[in-house]
Amino acid sequence: MTDKNALIQPDRGQDAIAIHLVDKAGLDDFVKSLSAQQRAALAAQKFEADGYSQAIVPEQDGWSVVAGVANANELSTWCMARLADVLPAGTYRRAGGEPGPALFGWVTGQYRFDRYKAEPGKEGPRVLLTGQVKGIAPALAEAGATALVRDMVNTPAEDMGPAEIEAHAETIAKAGKAGFHVTKGDALEREFPMVHMVGRAAARSHAPRMIEIEWGDPRHPRIAIVGKGVCFDSGGLDIKPSSGMLLMKKDMGGAAHTLALTKLIIDSGLPVRLHTLVPAVENAIAGNAFRPGDVLRSRAGISVEIGNTDAEGRLILGDALTRAGEGDGKSSPELILDFATLTGAARSALGPDLPALFARRDGTADELLKAGEANDDPCWRLPLWNAYRDWLKSDVADINNSHTNPFAGASVAALFLDRFVPEGADWAHFDTFAWRPVGKPGRPKGGDALGLRASWHMLKTRYG
Repeated sequence: MTDKNALIQPDRGQDAIAIHLVDKAGLDDFVKSLSAQQRAALAAQKFEADGYSQAIVPEQDGWSVVAGVANANELSTWCMARLADVLPAGTYRRAGGEPGPALFGWVTGQYRFDRYKAEPGKEGPRVLLTGQVKGIAPALAEAGATALVRDMVNTPAEDMGPAEIEAHAETIAKAGKAGFHVTKGDALEREFPMVHMVGRAAARSHAPRMIEIEWGDPRHPRIAIVGKGVCFDSGGLDIKPSSGMLLMKKDMGGAAHTLALTKLIIDSGLPVRLHTLVPAVENAIAGNAFRPGDVLRSRAGISVEIGNTDAEGRLILGDALTRAGEGDGKSSPELILDFATLTGAARSALGPDLPALFARRDGTADELLKAGEANDDPCWRLPLWNAYRDWLKSDVADINNSHTNPFAGASVAALFLDRFVPEGADWAHFDTFAWRPVGKPGRPKGGDALGLRASWHMLKTRYG
C-alpha cells in the first residue's frame, strides 16, 4: 500500500485537479455552469451522476473530474473511494467544499495487498487536499488500523501463525510503551488449559500462546479487549471439507481487529486502562489433537465436553474472557469487548457485510449500533436468548461446546462465551466475518475490518 500518510494533506492553495461532486438533483444546474466544450465532453461520456460514476472535462489549463454521489450535501465515507482507486496519480481537491467523511474512503481506496506479487503495482499516490486539517490525523489513524486488519487477514497461515501475531502485538506494545506478556509452553497448559488443548497439535513453529498487552493510567476506567486468534482452522478431528478450509487463514480476524483497536486506543491516548488479550493457536490435526468427547478443564474451573472440535474458537475465548474478567487483582474491567470469526450461522443470518453484535446491556448495544451507523460500519444485534442455554447441557461436564440441532448457532455460541464472562460485567461480542467476498469502492475483496470503527467511535464517545 502507498504510504497512507502521504495521501491526505493540508490545503494551502497548492496546484491540484478539481473534483466536482454532483448528485442527480443538482446535475442540470451543474451542466448549465459548464462551457459548450465541457458539456459535450460530459455527454460523450454519458455521465448521469450515478453513484461511483465519473467523467473528465477539459479546463483551460488541464482537466477536472466530475463524480456522481448520492447526496452532494451529505457525503458518505465511500463516495470518493472509487476515484482514489481509478484516477491517475496526482493531487486533487474537492471543488466548492470539503471531503469530510470521505477522507477515510480516499485512503482505503488505495489499499493494495501485493506482498506476494513478483511485480507489485508501481502506481503513484492520489493525494487529496483538505482545509479541515484536524480531520487528517483521525482519518489516517483509522485507515491505518483498517489496513493492519486487512494485511494480517490476507496473509497466509504459514506467514501469520501465533508467533507472527505475537510479533505484531509486541510492535504495538513497544511503540506505545505498554506492558507486554506472553504465556506459552508448560505455563500455558497450567494457566490457560483450553488454549493449550486447542493448539497443542500444531507444529512447534505455530505453538499456542496467550498474548497480553497492558497500557494506560491505573486511575482511568479499566477495559478489556479480546480477539480470537485461530491462525488456521482445519476443524481438528471433526475436519472441515476442503471448501470450508479455503478461507481459514482469516480465522484470526478477531485478533487482527483487537490489535488494530488496541493501536488506535494507545496512539490516541484515550484515557482508559487497557487490557488486550489474544489467544493465538492453530487448530491442527495430529496424534495429540483434542478429540470429540474429551472433557477440557478451563481457567474458570468450568469443565467443557467437546461435542465438536470445529467449535474451537469459543474454547480459547473462554479462557481469555475469564482472564479479562479477573482484571489486575485490584479492579475489574467496566467493559469487555471481544471480536471473533466465530460462526457460519452469523453469516447465514446477516451475510458478509454485517457483524453480529451480542451485548448484555441494551445501552452498550445502542452505543455500538449508533456509532456503526454514523461511521458507515454497520452491525446488527442478535439475541442472547436464555432459553437456548439448555442446548449446551452436557451429561458428563458442566457445559458442552456445541449443540446438535441446526438452529441459532450464533446465539448459542455467544451464550457459551457468556458463561465465562463475570456475572454482571458489561460485555459485548462481535461475531464478524473479517472478509469481503466481493469488492466495493474502498473495500477490496479480501480481509477487512468489520466492527472496528463502530467500536472505536463508541469508545471515543464514552471515554474520550
